Amino acid sequence: MIYQLTVFLDNRPGRLNVLTGALSAGSINIRAMAIQDREEFGLVKLMVDKPDEALLLLKQNGFACALKPVLAIFLEDKVGGLHELTKTLSDAGLNIQDAYGMAAQSVFCIESKQLEKIEEVLEEKGFRILSGPEAYGM
Repeated sequence: MIYQLTVFLDNRPGRLNVLTGALSAGSINIRAMAIQDREEFGLVKLMVDKPDEALLLLKQNGFACALKPVLAIFLEDKVGGLHELTKTLSDAGLNIQDAYGMAAQSVFCIESKQLEKIEEVLEEKGFRILSGPEAYGM
């Protein structure tokens, strides 16, 4: 299992810079990022190489943040690769609550309350779930 760092951030100039600066100063490498706009604030979702250290560092710097378990699934870079994944989960009655991709790496990160069952179903169908060192080291 790997972890996504979710950070609540005021939606104003310079806040993302403060966040990335804190991680950079702590020698924490950002491997993937997604930002969800909510007008006056945003949710920044990060995959970093040292999630526990990042969480502690950001909390010490006044950020509201949390770690959430996610799955990182390797997908072949081919037409229909993502469809195979979503069909597998749909056929098993499993829901993806949130996701983002790392296209250059062909990795798809899933958040769901059913991660263990999703992992079981995907491994049964031949999908490769990435370990922490694999996912964080990309």
